[in-house]
Amino acid sequence: MTPSQTWQYPQLVAHRGGGSLAPENTLSALRAGTQFGYKMAEYDVKLSKDGVAILLHDAALDRTTNGKGAAGDLDFAALATLDAGSWFAPSFAGEAIPTLGAIARYTQAVGMASNIEIKPTPGLETVTGMRVAELAQTLWSGVSPPPLLSSFSLESLRAAKQAAPSLPRGWITDTLSAGWQQALAELECVSLHLKHTLVTKALIAELRNQGLRLAVWTVNDPVRANELLGWGVDAVITDAIDRIHPK
Repeated sequence: MTPSQTWQYPQLVAHRGGGSLAPENTLSALRAGTQFGYKMAEYDVKLSKDGVAILLHDAALDRTTNGKGAAGDLDFAALATLDAGSWFAPSFAGEAIPTLGAIARYTQAVGMASNIEIKPTPGLETVTGMRVAELAQTLWSGVSPPPLLSSFSLESLRAAKQAAPSLPRGWITDTLSAGWQQALAELECVSLHLKHTLVTKALIAELRNQGLRLAVWTVNDPVRANELLGWGVDAVITDAIDRIHPK
């Protein structure tokens, strides 16, 4: 597939499901994105100790749950008992860490596209990339558009390519060091996911010439979002889902 064939995604993407309006990477976050008209969400996926794909950004549980230590050290049965909502607001008390399967069911039910960021526990880049890609291929079988897999980890993306070569991939980076074009080509990525402050019109033109798409993160100023869309970026990932509105 070419990038033009695989890029069927909305221009606005809700960061971690619900941006700043709900506890990140939860079903409540996805519902918030839906409430504000978002048709695509970005969220982070890693593995429990027993290989269950769960939504969580950090390697550690401490910031966004009442748990302690590394999520990858616990089986899903233990993770399922944690509160992933109270840290954000009392009204979200009891919010669970969702599985990728639960998110697949919800997003497909409401017609929301997915950008699955593969967020491996350090040291588990390959197994996480492979497992998440395999699950995504199964859970979204026959669904259009397919989930877009992205990661900062080149190892995870290599594993995802091996496990599910037909799923589109995007490389996330906050720097454009020498060799970035080769990395995208090797992994057969359809998109570059770049920190928005690094975007220039010349870069957009270069990517277009290579047949690649550009997603930018994390843009929370409506003026800046409109500017970047005017330049021709393909997707803007935002926390400000109540101020940056899908058209």
